[in-house]
Amino acid sequence: MMVSLNILRKLAITVVFITAVLWLLPASAHHSHGNYNMTQYTHLTGEVVELHWMNPHIWIYIEVVNDDGEPEVWSLEGASPTQVINSGWTRDQIEVGDEIGVRCHQLWDDDTGCLLGFLTPEGGVEKEFD
Repeated sequence: MMVSLNILRKLAITVVFITAVLWLLPASAHHSHGNYNMTQYTHLTGEVVELHWMNPHIWIYIEVVNDDGEPEVWSLEGASPTQVINSGWTRDQIEVGDEIGVRCHQLWDDDTGCLLGFLTPEGGVEKEFD
């Protein structure tokens, strides 16, 4: 039984299309910011207690004094290291022990997590960090 060249061509195009769609789905799902309140900023100031420059996102953890005067750690999700470096940041501008300020989009459930928007390093000027 001989399969026509036209059928093989259509099959190849279908396989390529399905592969491309399946390959792109995880990327679009990963970059959703649906768990953050993107309509307003939360302003925080605190000491960097942990810092991770790694893919797919930079994570900064800061200790903030809450309204009750108690310390709490906030996790701040940044962009990828490549994006942050391309926007002018260097790894040595933020270190554990630094006092920083941030404007970020807090989690919808009001937990202590934020998507970074802007960061002010110790003794520096506020710049975009996303």
